[in-house]
Amino acid sequence: MSRFSTFFASFLSARNLALLALLAGAIGISLSPIFVRLSDVGPSVSAFYRTALAVPLLLVGPYFLPAPQSQQSLVPATRGEGRLLILAGVFFALDLAFWHWSILLTSVANATLFPNLAPVFVTIAAWMWFGEKITKGFSLGLLVAIVGAALIAGNSMGQADSHIVGDLLGVVTAVFYAGYLLVVSRLRKNFGVRVIMIWSSVVSALLLLALSVFTGVALQPASFSGWMILLALAGVSQVGGQGLIAYALAHLPVSFSSVGLLVQPALAALFGYLILFERVALWQGVGIVTILFGIYLAKRNAEL
Repeated sequence: MSRFSTFFASFLSARNLALLALLAGAIGISLSPIFVRLSDVGPSVSAFYRTALAVPLLLVGPYFLPAPQSQQSLVPATRGEGRLLILAGVFFALDLAFWHWSILLTSVANATLFPNLAPVFVTIAAWMWFGEKITKGFSLGLLVAIVGAALIAGNSMGQADSHIVGDLLGVVTAVFYAGYLLVVSRLRKNFGVRVIMIWSSVVSALLLLALSVFTGVALQPASFSGWMILLALAGVSQVGGQGLIAYALAHLPVSFSSVGLLVQPALAALFGYLILFERVALWQGVGIVTILFGIYLAKRNAEL
């Protein structure tokens, strides 16, 4: 075997492919705020199409979401499983509705950063409801993250009033995403990732469509390019981003993957600067780094 063949085989190892999948998935998720900003429909409508257009893509694939045969059935075996699948969709719909709203009010960097607080809320909920222990390291990480949030809030107060509202909506997003993660952690015992994504996408799409109709906003994009942006949001961010990250999590240590995904806010800030010309102010940057460090400490010292 030649040196090139040896290098190529080594490069295509499961671990290296998982690392590439993790990075590609993070890029896909980080691009979603850009698609939402460029879309010519409202936040609830873009969230609806993100989930609705993802359903047929999930039904025909993707092939990077394998699962044992016992976890591939779309039909829940019990009413309890059915209720959990629906609940996951409800939490995911609320997560997307508040997040897309946040994206339109604050910076792309901030809107991507605050949902990363979800694991912190997961641990707090596990402590309150399941009696799981909270370590001193987690408490320190939470305190550091709060300090970072205060720095960003101070920077937002110096701008339009909508910025601080958008930041708060980002925190609300993290709460609902934490609920989604808690439900999914229960569902993963009996269902594969692809099945859970299909159910959550269908339920979310129905709820988001109802919300869009109730608010009376336009339900169709005004141009062909608007449709292409929504298709990219569904394919690149929802199916590609979430799916590739799910694949990576099956082949990499959870601790490493969770820290690796903290690159998302940095990537979102970069895309916001390159595409939307959003600059990151000094104290905003300090706050972002502080929150990311706090989340890292919290994740490192919590059993998630």
